[in-house]
Amino acid sequence: MTRIKAVLFDLGGVVFESPLHTISSFEADQGLAAGTVGRIVTEAGGDGAWARHERGEISAETFERGLRQEARRFGVDLDVAGMMRRIEADVEIRPRMLAAVRRLREEGLAVAAVTNNWKGLDAPSVADHFDVVVESCVEGVRKPEPEIYRITLARLGVAPGEAVMLDDIGVNLKTALNMGMTTIKVTDPIDALEELGALVGVSL
Repeated sequence: MTRIKAVLFDLGGVVFESPLHTISSFEADQGLAAGTVGRIVTEAGGDGAWARHERGEISAETFERGLRQEARRFGVDLDVAGMMRRIEADVEIRPRMLAAVRRLREEGLAVAAVTNNWKGLDAPSVADHFDVVVESCVEGVRKPEPEIYRITLARLGVAPGEAVMLDDIGVNLKTALNMGMTTIKVTDPIDALEELGALVGVSL
């Protein structure tokens, strides 16, 4: 069995509390059915406003206008600016995740943050905790596009089979798995860290 040399962490939903919970709360407050925003974003796909914003291809203003237009196709008048303000205001670090990152580094494993985000995101900086930080809006590619994983692995200097990827979104993990990485879906962060610890032989 190939020895694990590196661990890749998603940020939102793994190192940070999940923005999906904030979106769900926003939907409830706005009287929208649960999952409405997700359906709008998924339907628009890789060329939609959300994906283009995460790749850094469009301004915040163009993103807000585009997502509002996409929402109208579902008969929804979406307060995009209000939603994004709430998402940024609710970013909260999971201290145990950062403690695990420190522990892994102490044990000689490389660690990376690989995240879909956007320019100007107002979130706590955790860059100093990682050997490598790969951001979709900087690289021009986003999860689940394979290239963002290739960039991360190359900067860490490891092969896919030597890496573990933690993410809270299944489609992102599917790409990593298809490339040869070991994957852990983060639903409960404590359970995920126990699974990771067992894989790498480190108490987390």
